Amino acid sequence: MPLSSQDTQNNATPSEQTTAGELATPAAADVDRVGERPTGWRYVLRRLRKDKSAVFGAVIVALTTLIAVFAPLITKVVGVDPYTYDLDALDGSGLPLGSFGGISAAHPFGVEPQTGRDLFAVVIEGTRTSFSIGMGATVLSMVIAIALGLSAGYFGGWWDVLVSRLTDVTLGFPHLVFMIAISAIIPATAPRVLVMILIIGILGWPSTARVLRSRTLALRGRTFVGASRAMGASQGHVLITQVLPNLVATIIVFTTIAIPGKITAEAALSFLGVGVAPPTPSWGRSIGNAVTWVSTDPWYLLFPGAALFLVTLAFNLFGDGLRDALDPRTGENR
Repeated sequence: MPLSSQDTQNNATPSEQTTAGELATPAAADVDRVGERPTGWRYVLRRLRKDKSAVFGAVIVALTTLIAVFAPLITKVVGVDPYTYDLDALDGSGLPLGSFGGISAAHPFGVEPQTGRDLFAVVIEGTRTSFSIGMGATVLSMVIAIALGLSAGYFGGWWDVLVSRLTDVTLGFPHLVFMIAISAIIPATAPRVLVMILIIGILGWPSTARVLRSRTLALRGRTFVGASRAMGASQGHVLITQVLPNLVATIIVFTTIAIPGKITAEAALSFLGVGVAPPTPSWGRSIGNAVTWVSTDPWYLLFPGAALFLVTLAFNLFGDGLRDALDPRTGENR
């Protein structure tokens, strides 16, 4: 007579029973039964730690975040101020006294030409300005992309057509020209940081929204979504509890990759003179001012340019590593 499943389990050897018990533990939940591939956030972190470039990027991103948050405290502890002029640190032609742009114990990065402002303080406070604008614009653009991409992919119909056409128009729009035009007509009394966040963020959503729409279209036909509908779940409930959690990895990766682009956009606007108003420190404004002095004081360009390059590189490395860690089909040979 055929043995039942209960009889089979009772007749199993102790080692077989131990193996079955181990597979049932929560730790084994990190194994994908279909592909026999580990999944879950702990596995993602293990893969991410193996990627040295991603770890380097994560460390720089963390340090930049801390500098942006504690910029006033850092400048106060060092004893420098980004708004104080020090004309005694300049010669008769407005150039810094001493070698390497006036680097000294009092001015670790040297001083600005013509103003004598401490360049270390300017770069540190510029980190706060540029990072705040980049993060704020990224959050705004991601909120717009998530709202439009998910709703267009899930509901379809005329709303999908409308969002798709809006995405095409926005992608084809000359962003830089539009941002320059809008920034130029904004009153000088307006909060420039908030204006930069709104301008860059509102124009930075289309590519992410298009990806999220395509992913939502694929998820809409999955069995678990159909089961939720059959059980009477509302459309909003299905979107928030079924579709959105399956897009978290995609959203995180696109967020990390989008931040350096937003920081660079702010730097470009400030470089062109339509970004944050002086004397507010900004990497782009410092780079723009340094270009006119590059032949006589190249050190002025070095530090803000290096800061922008390093942060942009760090976010890109971290974003690439995170994408590989979250996607089991990539990064196998790392």
